[in-house]
Amino acid sequence: MPIAPTPSTPALGGSRWNTFPAAGTALTAREFFTATEPLLQGVIDDNALTAADGEVLEAQIRATLALGSRETSLPLAVGPGSAPAARELGAQAEEIGHELASWAAAALERLLADRIALPAGPLVVRSHCYGHLLTPPATDLLLGRRGGPVTMQLYNEWLHQVVLLRDALLPFTNWQDVPLLITPTGLRHIEPARDAFLTELLVRRIRHASIVAFARHAVTGTSGSSGSSGTLGAPNPSGPAGYGFEASGGTVLPAVLDQPPLTAPRYLLTWRPDPAADETVTHVAELRDYYAAPRTLVEHLPPATAAPGPLTGRVVAGPVAGGARTAAIELTHDGATARVDLGQALRGHRFAHRPDGATGDVPADAPVADPPAAADVWTALRASGLVWTQAGDAVLDATGQGDLVVLALLGRLYPENVTLHPADRPVTHPAERATASGNGPSRLVVRIDPPQAD
Repeated sequence: MPIAPTPSTPALGGSRWNTFPAAGTALTAREFFTATEPLLQGVIDDNALTAADGEVLEAQIRATLALGSRETSLPLAVGPGSAPAARELGAQAEEIGHELASWAAAALERLLADRIALPAGPLVVRSHCYGHLLTPPATDLLLGRRGGPVTMQLYNEWLHQVVLLRDALLPFTNWQDVPLLITPTGLRHIEPARDAFLTELLVRRIRHASIVAFARHAVTGTSGSSGSSGTLGAPNPSGPAGYGFEASGGTVLPAVLDQPPLTAPRYLLTWRPDPAADETVTHVAELRDYYAAPRTLVEHLPPATAAPGPLTGRVVAGPVAGGARTAAIELTHDGATARVDLGQALRGHRFAHRPDGATGDVPADAPVADPPAAADVWTALRASGLVWTQAGDAVLDATGQGDLVVLALLGRLYPENVTLHPADRPVTHPAERATASGNGPSRLVVRIDPPQAD
């Protein structure tokens, strides 16, 4: 049901299509979609639409939210050769768009049969055009002899709000649970941040920090910087770049924290309710530039012998300083402790290659290699700096370890030419990766337990 007006706010009608407070409110996708229904009711009332007309409008919203259609609002072409972030966000756009279009079809059917009462009278809104292309039947319906300026303005505002809703939800795996910031302009307050986000997605390999910044803007109305602005090296005053954030009532961190590293999304985020979170805090990596970190050659570590047995891990957050905090994965074994920066672990997960069948990084018909075993996991986790090798492929056996331990290990390895590999498949040799100097890192293979069948 639409949000009921309070005595201090005017009823829906006239030029008002919502009663959102000036300071904004937090609504889930379903709640916000329901709140936009008076706009759709206004289209029906002004144009005296019938059930047959509803089919035209349903086809329009499906075309607008689809990828690859003439009327698409997101011209994102995704294929096997696309960057992982583009593939993940493209899949999100298709899933969310399909669901929102289904909601729209159900709403049209219901509103045509049981209209929403508008006590203050018919809606008449001014909706600034955002250039959404209409299907020919929708053009005839909304702008032809049966339509007109009022109908078109109402429908344009509804359509644009639904597009903004789809885009605001793209970063989130559990998008139906995310509390979005909604203001009296609906979601139009995210337009500048959305423009920057989609421009980067469509014209280059989008950075993870840019996805986090857009997600943060959708939830809180402010964005952490995804880089520098103004003078070279000067930080963006809106906040530091980060890999996640806390907001009132929850945290937003990469999805891999509660999914298997071999199959978890690299770039998507998950909203996790947390009553203890009461302010906006950005999660940042300890090392802004991992190139500058000290390194330890894996061949300088003691060789692997017996497996250390399962390690115990947990995430420990650091104190807040300047609106930001770091966090670490803390591991224990036989009374000893190792700590790995969570930001570096997540960076390692994003950069890690996976065999064909997980993400297609390594061809299935690549020749089989037989790299020697390297140091054991516990030794590598306690090494100084980042572990790497230039002496040829080496294997670290993390079978029997939990997902958080595997993630921590990825944070301890120099994040170039690292491959996650299920233990039930042979290790293959990927295509050569050229480096400018010709002396880049050799491959470190992390053997892990295969994913469990559902």
